[in-house]
Amino acid sequence: MWELLELTGVLDDCFCDIESIDVFNNFKIFPLMQKLIDRDFFRYYRVNLKRPCPFWPDDSHCAIKDCQVEPCPESKIPVGIKSGNYNKYSQAANTIRDIKECEQAHELGAINSTLSNQSKEAFEDWAHHDDAQDHFCGLDDETSPDAEYVDLRLNPERYTGYKGPSAWRVWNSIYEENCFKPRSVYRPLNPLAPSRGEGFYKWLEGLCLEKRVFYRLISGLHSSINIHLCAENLLDEGWGKPIWGPNVHEFRRRFGSAETKGEGTRWLKNLYFLYLIELRALSKVAPYFERAFINLYTGNSQEDSITKELLLLIFNETKAFPMHFDESSMFAGHKMEAKRLKEEFRLHFKNISRIMDCVGCSKCRLWGTLQTQGLGTALKILFSEKEIKNLPENSPSKGFQLTRQEIVALLNAFGRFKSFIVICTAEQAVTLYSEILTLLFLHSPNIILRE
Repeated sequence: MWELLELTGVLDDCFCDIESIDVFNNFKIFPLMQKLIDRDFFRYYRVNLKRPCPFWPDDSHCAIKDCQVEPCPESKIPVGIKSGNYNKYSQAANTIRDIKECEQAHELGAINSTLSNQSKEAFEDWAHHDDAQDHFCGLDDETSPDAEYVDLRLNPERYTGYKGPSAWRVWNSIYEENCFKPRSVYRPLNPLAPSRGEGFYKWLEGLCLEKRVFYRLISGLHSSINIHLCAENLLDEGWGKPIWGPNVHEFRRRFGSAETKGEGTRWLKNLYFLYLIELRALSKVAPYFERAFINLYTGNSQEDSITKELLLLIFNETKAFPMHFDESSMFAGHKMEAKRLKEEFRLHFKNISRIMDCVGCSKCRLWGTLQTQGLGTALKILFSEKEIKNLPENSPSKGFQLTRQEIVALLNAFGRFKSFIVICTAEQAVTLYSEILTLLFLHSPNIILRE
């Protein structure tokens, strides 16, 4: 007998329940987000995947061939693109039809960084548009010769085979050294801990709100990444063409109640909490984009108009959500103490973003960097309420600014929540359940299926 259950209840440190988020995301936000992140402006992300790890010897690059950057062979690039006029910019530069030729080179975890000459011309124009505005802050390595534009559509987040001590070390460093945790407190399921972490949640609840929020955000980010590795898993090598899909066994291993001793439910709830924080950031930053002179610029006026219209529709929906996280409760104490805590919060998060340079798999680093920057942008927005309120209506300002990279990261990170959440505890259900997953994956229901 199968029983269909839901992950339910009120989230910690806020007044929102999971059911409300499910309904809102699945019927209001999800359809619009799918259309938005497929637009040219949000399709390309500039990233430097060659920065060395700043914390330990960078000797653990993924040995799996397809984890590495694999540019499209020159023979696959159409002649018309190779001989294109670099000095000519036109509307056609943003159609990028010929990039489909590169899809043949895209396999297990390879980064396809090939762009047409017209596309490169368009990106240079986008950069000039960004440079014409006053930015609130710059992006690390954005102008580095090692930074390159990556087509996110050709490089979906998926399981590449990257695992083991190197991958574990990254997350252990994040939790053990950057989440305000003393060494005397042990996380549950930490294989190196001398105890089972029984006192961890008692310690967590004793922290101030800001530090609890920080931990839940990082845990939610970790859950988001793990869910996508399960949702896009290599099921079969096929005849020269890999077959990808949801892997129930892997999801159960990472989140199942029995397999995680009950921790999986906590981790999934932290994913909802992360969603709530990024949702709040989108609602708060709406005035920035609602100004007439703010364009999502690609050089194609028709494309730009459609993209901004979609984004404004999403903002209208986010502002109507009735159960937002109340960020005013954070950093609300003594002025000097609040300032110190906010700076500590910021530096810890910045450190985590640098740890992403220690990820040995290029594709994993790509999506880890993007989602970390997306969350960082959300936090920047929530901590800039006064600057956003004081934005001039008809001109840029020296106050709050977002770069194209921050905008792309924020919306793509938020778009990660399109995936469903599933737990299956019976071995014999795999075949039936996989069919259910395939059907429901398109609609993002958050479902738990138990025997």
